[in-house]
Amino acid sequence: MKFADFMCEKSIRVELQAADKPSVIQELVAALVESGQVKEDDQAGIIEAIMKREELGSTGIGRGVAVPHTKHPSVENLIGTVGVSAAGVEFESLDGESVQLFFLLISPPDRPGDHLRALENISRQLRDDTFCRFLKQSKTAEDITQLLEEADNNQFAS
Repeated sequence: MKFADFMCEKSIRVELQAADKPSVIQELVAALVESGQVKEDDQAGIIEAIMKREELGSTGIGRGVAVPHTKHPSVENLIGTVGVSAAGVEFESLDGESVQLFFLLISPPDRPGDHLRALENISRQLRDDTFCRFLKQSKTAEDITQLLEEADNNQFAS
């Protein structure tokens, strides 16, 4: 599974305005609506599903990274986006640190294998400090898309 299989460049946000967990999730899902990946009618249900997942345990995995995700019947294929917050957001991360990098993922309920492979790919790539540092320094969605392509081509393989 590669980032190119599910990331939507038009929904990437390099300057998140959100200051808390619910706002980050709302902003990233709204970006998916604006880019045509999610129907506006499904927005509230998706946000609710992601917040329910967060109640089970924070998807803030540490080192300034969070991967909020859910399965939702409104999507036919795995979709995702990236958000960057220069200031960082309190996200109840495992290490107690604020989060600057967000990878939001939504998949259809009947495709759990795709969901797991995407999460596995994201977490593997995010273990690379150089990759994370470059993402945090990105100024445009194109910069992030290029980094994701480089990751897909194993240019950050540790």
